[in-house]
Amino acid sequence: QVQLVESGGGLVQTGGSLRLSCAASGRTGSRYDMGWFRQAPGKERKFVAAISRSGGNEFYGDSAKGRFTISRDNAKNTVYLQMNSLKPEDTAVYYCARGWGSHPYEYDVWGQGIQVTVSS
Repeated sequence: QVQLVESGGGLVQTGGSLRLSCAASGRTGSRYDMGWFRQAPGKERKFVAAISRSGGNEFYGDSAKGRFTISRDNAKNTVYLQMNSLKPEDTAVYYCARGWGSHPYEYDVWGQGIQVTVSS
């Protein structure tokens, strides 16, 4: 089984940047498509970005287009989410997950999540 652990979250001011990491362990990781989701308090979990197992294909949710970049380093079994020009509405718990698509039900393994807070 694969385990996913997110890191790199925290508090940042509006306009700032953060890079989230998602490290896979167990039966890793380089063979799998991966994605990022986020969930704000009281709201549903929403798609942010996904990347194919090779890194050759990626796509983004509307809120991430032009500001966020997903990437991966298969040698390190790690997927990244570079977030630039952050806004208060980006505040959420961010999750990485194994799968492909823009819906949570298309993913079968999830990390525990990491908090990102953008102050105004």
